[in-house]
Amino acid sequence: MAQWEIVIGLETHVQLTTASKIFCGCSTAFGAAPNTQVGVVGLAMPGALPVMNRGAVERAVKFGLAIGAKINQRSIMARKNYFYPDLPKGYQISQFETPIVQGGGLTITLDDGATKFIELTRAHLEEDAGKSVHDLFDGQSGVDLNRAGTPLLEIVTEPVMRSAKEAIAYARTLHNLVRYLDICDGNMQEGSFRCDVNVSVRPVGQKEFGTRREIKNLNSFKFMQQAIDYEVRWQIEQIEDGKKIVQATVLFNPDTGETRAMRTKEDAMDYRYFPDPDLPPLVVSDEDLARIKAAMPELPGAKCDRFISEYGLSKYDATLLSQDGATASYFETAVKAGADAKLVANWMLGEVAAALNREEKTIEQSPVNAVRLSNLVARISDGTISHKIGKTVFDALWSGEGASVDAIIDAKGLRQISDSGAIEKIVDEVLAKSAAQIADYKSGKEKALMSIVGQVMKASQGKANPAQVNEIVRRKLLLDSAPSQK
Repeated sequence: MAQWEIVIGLETHVQLTTASKIFCGCSTAFGAAPNTQVGVVGLAMPGALPVMNRGAVERAVKFGLAIGAKINQRSIMARKNYFYPDLPKGYQISQFETPIVQGGGLTITLDDGATKFIELTRAHLEEDAGKSVHDLFDGQSGVDLNRAGTPLLEIVTEPVMRSAKEAIAYARTLHNLVRYLDICDGNMQEGSFRCDVNVSVRPVGQKEFGTRREIKNLNSFKFMQQAIDYEVRWQIEQIEDGKKIVQATVLFNPDTGETRAMRTKEDAMDYRYFPDPDLPPLVVSDEDLARIKAAMPELPGAKCDRFISEYGLSKYDATLLSQDGATASYFETAVKAGADAKLVANWMLGEVAAALNREEKTIEQSPVNAVRLSNLVARISDGTISHKIGKTVFDALWSGEGASVDAIIDAKGLRQISDSGAIEKIVDEVLAKSAAQIADYKSGKEKALMSIVGQVMKASQGKANPAQVNEIVRRKLLLDSAPSQK
């Protein structure tokens, strides 16, 4: 692998969050019975004319502004001609020479904290095709045209990624952004966010690109990782065996972890693009552009900077909390409810994130809402409970055991013991049984102190204030070791 360089570019089909299709009023709702959400426009019946969906255009412009791209205020809708059973018109309405969004890019952050800017070539509007169904009929295939005409924004990168990790980081960043902008729900299982990955390899130092193969319709980050890894190994093995790579469209089989060629890959000229005669040029007026700009939300980069300056978060924490709109909103709601910002961040990136990952939930699906987390953090801050006990309360909140933080604390008797007299009594009882640890401490072994503190916490069932325990134990040990005066 060391002598080979991987070259990756992504084409991502993002389904826009309009209630109706891109050129007609048919519904885009998921899950309807087959062929119940298609009409004369989607079928290109004689006399049926497409009409552009304004909402789709506005969402495309919104994306372009977010990535710092050029917005082509005059763009062209074109016909992309090919035959497939799920494309009854024999063509797909898309954009070719003049897309609505040109250039721009996204900054990705890798696992080691390194960043990289991924240049985008374009983002263009197009309609989705239908869906061929192969597993419902014995020896036959069916066609469901419900998706035909669904508005898509196809987002295309330059071939600038050099590893599967970079490709995954880009896809995740893009996924977060389109959800943040509320232009796509990001549901990969329902087909709202699908990635085509172009993969090629070349010897290190070679300027020319190798022959690429396009892995189609990857609908999970896990599958994307597996597909790229397999495809890279396969291409290298083919070349090292003296074989040539043929440009092709390939599919990934999650059951086998392998890719297989579906058909040879078409070039743009094969689609015989020409301007759609039924649609005029798409024009975004100065007034519309100004209105969309004015309605833009605070972007993740700006929000990250504000989290650092306003709440004193580290760059790392601020980045993680600002990339996703729902996560950022959860954080600010918790802070505005009265909790310390840094402690909220720690809990969100620690206990909350771990619980969400364990149960494969999003922050919106968290059983512990932002206000409850704020209340929990506040009870740790004011000394009502310790951080350790806080985890017990969090688990109870997560499982729905109590109506509130205080109710759980009272029901389980978890309030922290902060009475010095009560703590001293427990300390004295532990010290009376800890002659060996006391001797170790007097001989300079600091770990012996922590052992005694741990015993006191255990004796108090974790309820004693840890800071007070530490202070009292140290004081008593110092007094015990001080020289007596006559």
